[in-house]
Amino acid sequence: MKENLQTNLRLFFGIGFLISIILIGLFAPWISPHDPLAINLSSRLSPPSWNYPFGTDHLGRCILTRIIYGIRITVSASFFIMIFTGVISLPIGLLTGYVRGRTDHIFMRMIDGTLAFPDIVLIIAIVGLLGPGFFNMVVAIIMVRWADYVRLIRSLVIKITKEDYIVSARMSGNSHIQIMKRYILPQILSPILVFGALDMGRIVLLIAGLSFLGLGTQPPIPEWGVMLHDATSYFQIAPHVMIFPGLAIMFFVLSCQLLSDRYRKLEESI
Repeated sequence: MKENLQTNLRLFFGIGFLISIILIGLFAPWISPHDPLAINLSSRLSPPSWNYPFGTDHLGRCILTRIIYGIRITVSASFFIMIFTGVISLPIGLLTGYVRGRTDHIFMRMIDGTLAFPDIVLIIAIVGLLGPGFFNMVVAIIMVRWADYVRLIRSLVIKITKEDYIVSARMSGNSHIQIMKRYILPQILSPILVFGALDMGRIVLLIAGLSFLGLGTQPPIPEWGVMLHDATSYFQIAPHVMIFPGLAIMFFVLSCQLLSDRYRKLEESI
């Protein structure tokens, strides 16, 4: 009972953090104190103050404003990647988990090949071939992350197809498409959404890491990884330029990790 209460509290706070961050990004033009691209060299590297709550960067731009606008880029990109990856992986996972046989064998070998390398290494290699840029970074992350989604969906489908009501549905004359649509798909949507919410934290780290390396979003766009990259030369004399973007990434990832308990329990039951 106590463990379930702790899990529900983590889930509640995780969802609350995510909703708060998303709302801040949506209302960025109304709550931001400054223009995210406005340069003010007379105030460069200023410490936190009433006018600049998080201080300014090396070009005198408001760090708080850039972090708020960075939500629109970093979080919206991670959300798009999660949705698009799920759309691609869902039919593949359903097909491989339900049909099995040669189709399952082919896709599982592709998945094993993808998962044999760390995500960041494979993504850097793909971006290196496509060229640096926001769009190429998004494409590279989708090309790598789809394997984990397919593996999860396949495992869920395999477990559900062993249930008695699926056997009854087959004996009742339902087609394979009808069984997947009516009986399997509704059962796996919730776990996929939980996994996707958790995966958003990992995707944000990938986006920030690639932008930090100069392979993703390019300056002067206010993106968290770009802000960390710009701050490396000034960290010793003005540590706030790196601390606050780092905290923004940490709190977003933490809010996603608070959803992880439910996914871990899901994995244990598979």
